[in-house]
Amino acid sequence: MRSFRAHYRRGAVDMEILKRWWLPIVIGVAAGSVTARFAPERLFKIVFVVVAWSAAARLLLARETWKFGDDVPKGFLMRIYGFFVGLLSTLMGIGGGLFANLLMTFYGRPIHQAVATSSALAVLISIPGALGYVYAGWPAAARFPDVAALQLPFALGYVSLIGALLVMPTTLVTAPLGVKVAHALSKRALEVAFGAYLFIVGGRFVISLLGGH
Repeated sequence: MRSFRAHYRRGAVDMEILKRWWLPIVIGVAAGSVTARFAPERLFKIVFVVVAWSAAARLLLARETWKFGDDVPKGFLMRIYGFFVGLLSTLMGIGGGLFANLLMTFYGRPIHQAVATSSALAVLISIPGALGYVYAGWPAAARFPDVAALQLPFALGYVSLIGALLVMPTTLVTAPLGVKVAHALSKRALEVAFGAYLFIVGGRFVISLLGGH
């Protein structure tokens, strides 16, 4: 919410996209939560690598010819995109920035606007997504005794309350700072920074997949 408000004050958020996407995204989050309840761990890593490296390639190579169109669609296809933004973001455990950024830049939208609009999507995705992972993880202890043995105290399903309380104060401070840095960077510098980050994080999961951990 802090990030969204900071971007919104700069006029960088596309509110029309939010109006088209909010309902399909929430439905996608619900579908992702159900999938998370039954899917193996490997699926989450594969989804993360595919989406992260696709976005990294688009950002780092900066091929302007890699486009789906000159502007985002306005009909049924846009709603389908919204559903998959919610679904994939839930499976990846992120606020929606990755897939939304990838889509918007493929339709010729500036990276700064894509980042700003994605910050608003994070509000739509993170709250129902967290509730969905409470639901998804609630029966895990009964189905997987090893998980029960490793489960941290003060957790609701897959959501660690201790982890959330430790991270939240820092993010409240740094989110507006991140907005300032993003808008201070040039288009190309922001693309390279974001693309490099996605490549590195995706690489971590590739190592994990190859190593079987």
